This record gives sequence, C-alpha cells and structure tokens, in this order.
Amino acid sequence: MHRLQIALLALLVALVGGVGTPASAAREATDAATAWRLLDYIAVDYPGAVSAGKIVSPAEYAEMVEFSRSVGERISVLPATPAKPVLARQAEELNRAVAAKDSADRVGGIARALGRDLLRAYPVPLAPSTLPDLSRAASIYRQQCAACHGLAGRGDGPSAAGLDPPPVAFTNLARARERSVFSLYQVINQGLDGTAMSSFAHLDTADQWALAFHVGAFAFSEADARRGEALWRADSSLRQRFPDMEALTQITPAKLAQEVGEERSRALVAFLRRTPEGVTTGSGGALDTARARLLESVQAYASGDQDRASDLALSAYLDGFEPLEPVLSVRDAGLLARVERSMGDLRAAIARGAPPADVGRRVDELNSLFDEADGLLATRSGSWISSFVGALMILLREGLEALLIIVAMVAFLRKADRNEVLPYVHGGWLAALVAGVATWFAATRLIAISGASRELTEGFGSLLAAAVLVSVGVWMHGKGQAGAWQRYVKERLASALSRRSAWFLFLLAFVVVYREAFETILFLTALWAEGGATGILAGVGTAAMILAIVAMALLRYSRRLPIAEFFKLSSLLIAALAIVLAGKGVAGLQEAGLLGVWPLEGLPRVAMLGIYPTREGLFGQIATLAVLLVGYWFYGRIEARKAHPAAI
Repeated sequence: MHRLQIALLALLVALVGGVGTPASAAREATDAATAWRLLDYIAVDYPGAVSAGKIVSPAEYAEMVEFSRSVGERISVLPATPAKPVLARQAEELNRAVAAKDSADRVGGIARALGRDLLRAYPVPLAPSTLPDLSRAASIYRQQCAACHGLAGRGDGPSAAGLDPPPVAFTNLARARERSVFSLYQVINQGLDGTAMSSFAHLDTADQWALAFHVGAFAFSEADARRGEALWRADSSLRQRFPDMEALTQITPAKLAQEVGEERSRALVAFLRRTPEGVTTGSGGALDTARARLLESVQAYASGDQDRASDLALSAYLDGFEPLEPVLSVRDAGLLARVERSMGDLRAAIARGAPPADVGRRVDELNSLFDEADGLLATRSGSWISSFVGALMILLREGLEALLIIVAMVAFLRKADRNEVLPYVHGGWLAALVAGVATWFAATRLIAISGASRELTEGFGSLLAAAVLVSVGVWMHGKGQAGAWQRYVKERLASALSRRSAWFLFLLAFVVVYREAFETILFLTALWAEGGATGILAGVGTAAMILAIVAMALLRYSRRLPIAEFFKLSSLLIAALAIVLAGKGVAGLQEAGLLGVWPLEGLPRVAMLGIYPTREGLFGQIATLAVLLVGYWFYGRIEARKAHPAAI
C-alpha cells in the first residue's frame, strides 16, 4: 500500500478509535517534558543560587532543591522501561549534588545528561514540523507576552512590577547562551511552576515553536545576524552542522561556541533564529543527502551492483534534491532544469552500463551543480520586485493550462445552451482548489508526502487528463465538420449531456485543476518563506486578474464564432494541451523512477510545452499526436458517412 494511503488510514483508525492520543500517553509526554524543562532550568539557573559551595541566593537555592526533587517525582510515575531505573539513579545523584551544594559545572552536567537520557527513553517532539512563522510570532508576543517581558524582551513590561520572581529578561546574554530553542518551547508549552509564567498550550503548536524562535533571538543583535548570514553563505561546514531543524532547536549558543568559537556562535545563532528557513532551504540535510546517495551510487556501480546504483541515484533525486525544487524554481529555474537533466543523464548512463569513469564524471557534474544551488539557497531572498515577479509567474505558468481547458468546457456548454450543467464544471475546479489546499495542509501538518508521491501524482494526473482530452478533442473535431453539429443537435442533444456526462465534466475539471493547485501552493509556500509577503500577495492578485481577463476575453470571443469554427479551434487547443500533458506525465513518471530515461542530445527542454529531451517523453507526445490524427480521420469518415450515406 502506498505510504500516503497508509498514513491516511492510520489517521482514520485513530479518529474512529477515539480522537486524539490516549490520556495515559498524553500524561506520559507531559511528565517527561516537564521533568526535562525542570532539568534545563536547573542547569541554567543553579550558578545564581550556589557559588564556591556557598548559597548566594536562598530563594534561588530553595527553588533548585524543589525542582530537583520534582524531577525525581516526575520520573517515578513514568511507565516502566529498561531505562527508567537508570534515570531514577541519575535523579538521585542530582538531588545529592544540589543538597551538597556542588559546583555549577557538576550540577549542570548531571542535569543536562539526565535530560538527554530522558528524551531518548520518553521521546517528545524536538523540532517544529513546519517552518516557523516569525511575523505571526512577533504579533503574538506583543499581544500576550510584552506586558510582562517588555516589547524588547528586557523583562520590564508594565505588569512586571511586583512579580516574584521577576519576568525573565530575554536580552540577558549570559542566560540566553544556555537556552536552546527547544528549552524555550518547553517553557512556553508547559509554563513554569512557582512563577507567573503560565502555560501557553492554548496556542497552536506551530505558534509556540515560532514564539520560541522569536524570544530566543532577543539577546542577539541585527549586526550579529548580518555577520551570521555571511558566515552561513561562505562556509559549507557550518551548513552541514545543521542538517535539519532539530539540530538547530537542540543546540545552545554556549555549546555551539565550544565548537566554532564565541563570535561565530553568536553570529550564527542570531542569523538562524531570525531566519530558520536557512536550515530547511540551504544545503543542510537535503543536498547533503543527495551528495551522500550519489557517492554510494558510484561505489555500488564500481562494485558491479548496477541495480543498487540505480536505486541510490534515484534516491539522490527524490530524497535529496526534489524537496528543494519549489524554492529553486523560484530563484533559478534554469539551474533547476540543468540539475534535473543531469540527474536523468546519470540514471540513463547507469541503466545502459556506461564505463564507471563516465558515471563518476556525471556525478562530479551534479556535485558542481549542487554547489551552485547550495550558495543560491543559502542566501536570503528577495526584494519586493523579485517576490512579485516570482508569484506572478508561478500562478500564470501553473494556471494557464487549466484555465484554457475550463474555458473551453464552459464555452461549449454555453454554445450548446446547456447552462444547467455549468455548476458541475465550476464545482469540479472549486473542489480541486479545496483539495489542493487540504493536501498541502496534510503534507505540512499531518503526514509527510514523499518526492516520489508528488511526482507520481503529477505524472498520473497529467496522463489521465491527456487521455480525457484526446477523446474530447477528437469528438470536437468531428463536430466541426460541415453539418455535423446540426445533426448532433437534432439527434442527441436532449440526451447527450445526461447526469453521467455532467459528472464526467466535473471529474475532468477536477483533474486538470488539482494537478496544478497543489504544485502552485507548494511553490508559493516556498516563496513566502523567502519573505516579501506584500510582493507575493500583489503578484498573486495581479496574476489572478490577468487569468480572469484572459478567461473573459476567450469566452466573449467564443460567442462570436460560428459553431463549426468554434469546434475546430477548440479541438486544436485541446489536442495541443493533450500533447503537452502527455509529455509532462511521462516526465513525472520518469522522475519518480517508474519509467526509464533515455536522453536525446540536442533536443531543447521546454517544460511549458511538455518537451523534455528523452526518447520516452518524445515517444509519448508522438503517440498522443498519432492517436489524435487517427481519431480525426476515423471520426471524419463517420461524419461523412452520415452526411452522404449513398456515397460511402
């Protein structure tokens, strides 16, 4: 069963069996998270309670004693696992160290080690599942946090007076060095006993994570962030240090300083907490995965394992490069095309048994392209103009094909005076938009849709739409013959557009729009993460107006056309779109690894026309054209026989 189907089935079973996680599991997660949060608090604040074996703050020390005792109690009620006795002994050791007023290094070391082991034994989410929306986090902070912590995070808000202990000053660099984004998220989610900091669990989880990133950046300046951006762009080893969001949320600035130095640590933290998309769109995880798979592929090929080499080359694309396509398409569509072509050439070389040196050379070429993409994706984007143009072109590019098909269907129904069927067409494309948004939501919030799933969806969707359009195009061409429409109206119009036919039109409208809707949303989401929200909205609005104007112009022009000429032009348009979709469908199945790749040198790649330089793609389009021509000839003979039965 397909992974997406399995995930949806699991979700359905969970809903049928009782919505949400069982209460015992929820309590387990809460107790483990609370214990970890207390351990983090001890590690950070113990130096303010004890120094050189003496209590320097009785109130702080009493809090440390209470928190260490609470950690042991929380662990004692967790479900039994092989690790639980070890955790309990570590908690006892922590209690003894606090009671003996041991050094901050020893207490902090015990607390952090116990925290790490606790999360291994009782896992909790360590990173957000979606890119944090920092603009929304800033708004939430002003509304719900600034009253205590102050607008600038200095702990001097109007409600701070009289609070004991006082609100945390997020601008305190010494304290901020010891706090990871994960620890901040835990406090936001759970609150902090004995303080005025209550739980913010009423917020969406994504908002809690975004708020953690927002407050975690207060102690680091914009100047630091600019230096961090330059470091991030220039040093690939730093990008490899953060292969995913979890690596970013878990590290403390103090720990990072031990690895890269204090100045570089402060600059990187300032940049990445303000720009977490740098981790998800830079070379970190994705391109490193692609490079690793390519290296394994070359090694497997050299050892004679051609099948494994082919599988690894495909994985390099689907698991490593494909997730970056939306962002790279926005920034440099030409580079994206070169990478996709080189990926296809590599798989073709492996499939035909090319010399190992040739395969190695192609991998080197791909790694050079990855380096180019690496630097491009590591930069922050985008002016207002680039955001505007990007959004405009995305919507026009993805929406024009679907628009032309929908307009042809609407024009036909109006010509046939069957306006009562129009709601089925409009219902189809509206349902496709809703389904596209729902699929995007599921892919970003509920389940992970793999690169192969996306390519298969686009490939099969394109081929299905092409097949339907071939039949529609042939039918329309036949009705464009002299007298054919009049006979059709006389003989069959009353029954032709039955309820079954209406639902057929609904399905066609749904398929042609859905295949574009999900891809468009993914591209726009990637562009949104680059910044320039007003430019994006302006671009989307402008594109929508252009598409609306084109639709109205086509519908108005179609009303003036004689019916036979209308059918001829419509059949040519639909035939052209069928050929385009056939090429795109074959390319999608090739990228998913379902079809082989045999490159054709010298043939240009024109994605808008569905032209991809492979024998399989070209054959698919030629076969579609051949079916259309045979259909035209066959249908023409039928109509001619009806018009002149004695002459046949």
